[in-house]
Amino acid sequence: MPRGDKSSYTDKQKRQAEHIEESAKDQGRSEETAERIAWATVNKQDGGGRKSGSGRKTGARKATKKTARKATKKTAAKKSSSGGAKKATKKATRKTARKSAAKKASPARKSATKKTARKSTAKKATKKAATKKTGARKSAAKKSTRSPAKKAAKKSTRSPAKKATKKSTARKSTARKATKKAAKKTTARKSPARKSAAKK
Repeated sequence: MPRGDKSSYTDKQKRQAEHIEESAKDQGRSEETAERIAWATVNKQDGGGRKSGSGRKTGARKATKKTARKATKKTAAKKSSSGGAKKATKKATRKTARKSAAKKASPARKSATKKTARKSTAKKATKKAATKKTGARKSAAKKSTRSPAKKAAKKSTRSPAKKATKKSTARKSTARKATKKAAKKTTARKSPARKSAAKK
């Protein structure tokens, strides 16, 4: 049989292919692509041409398979209808068992979550304490390393200027005291002379 020969297809399959081809053309596809799409869909649906002929036994095999499948489905449906009540009771017992197990497990879960929360808070507290200690140690180390050098530098820079200012202020204060004493003496000397003049 040459490629593209449609003699093995039934009239029904040919009509289906024509209908699909027309709808593909209506969608705006070309004639070649529409025809290709039509026969591809027919082949996918039916598995090729269905026309009976010499050497074509697939149709009979398919029919026997279909009848066998239907028979097995019917027997399975009968069994399921009789065993449906049993399955329903089994499902119900399983559900109740799961619910009871979940109820029993829920307090354990709650306690486990509480324990984990406690552990996490304890870990956080220990981390904070450790960071505080390390911060205090670092600051103490900085102070110990900085303080001697800084103190020496401050003393060397400040002490001469401070000493000079202190000396100048001391000198000024002594000069003021001396002037006050001299003023008192002169007033004391003048006052007896005034008293004698007043008596005369």
